[in-house]
Amino acid sequence: MAGFIVTFDGEVCKGCELCAAFCPKGLIAPSDVINNKGYSPASISRQEECVGCQSCALVCPDGAVAIYKEGA
Repeated sequence: MAGFIVTFDGEVCKGCELCAAFCPKGLIAPSDVINNKGYSPASISRQEECVGCQSCALVCPDGAVAIYKEGA
């Protein structure tokens, strides 16, 4: 089974946590860093468990989430 890579644009993300709320695996949470706008952008834990459903990217109001298939 192919894996997926989820990336967050830390300077665009405003930490609304919609992506975390819609992740069916519960892999997304605010990061420990603060961006230049004063927000704590999203980050992913256990990257290898991502199923590539794209729910996080679809609900992001700022387009700060990208999902790539490993090796593609």
